[in-house]
Amino acid sequence: MAIVDEFDTTGPESAEPAATGTETTVAPTTATGIREVEEQMSVLAGHIRASMRDTALTVDPALQPFGLKLLRLLVRCGPTQASAAAEALFVDRSAISRQARHLERLGLIELQVDPNDGRGRILAATPTAEERLIDARANDKVLIHQRLASWSPDDLHRFAAYIARLNEAE
Repeated sequence: MAIVDEFDTTGPESAEPAATGTETTVAPTTATGIREVEEQMSVLAGHIRASMRDTALTVDPALQPFGLKLLRLLVRCGPTQASAAAEALFVDRSAISRQARHLERLGLIELQVDPNDGRGRILAATPTAEERLIDARANDKVLIHQRLASWSPDDLHRFAAYIARLNEAE
């Protein structure tokens, strides 16, 4: 039996069947709201993918979007072990290794000796990569600022808080 939201004016015939498994039953208006959020998140993800692709191309025509994510991580966090980068980007270490080889060939990262373990290597962005990312970031900001510049500071803070809440691990 579906739970009916007290603000639902569409009647019980619009209630969705109860979920099975580990899902919970939600009120029809909540389910509709979740679908709306999913749709908007999908649209936003498409914009982000397009922006990542375009930004990667401005850094280097041969740079893939995932390589851009790895470069941004290295610039933000500094020299990083491949295993830590894989964990931070939620990928297998082999994906980092393949991308690192590609980025090294492009002159965007270098492998350094791990100061804590002379046998290990860490990934580090090159000065060239850092310069190109600064230039690319100027282009990114234009899109972000165009979309958000008219929002009130309160709306921006609320939006950031909602995204942070969504991103929190349970």
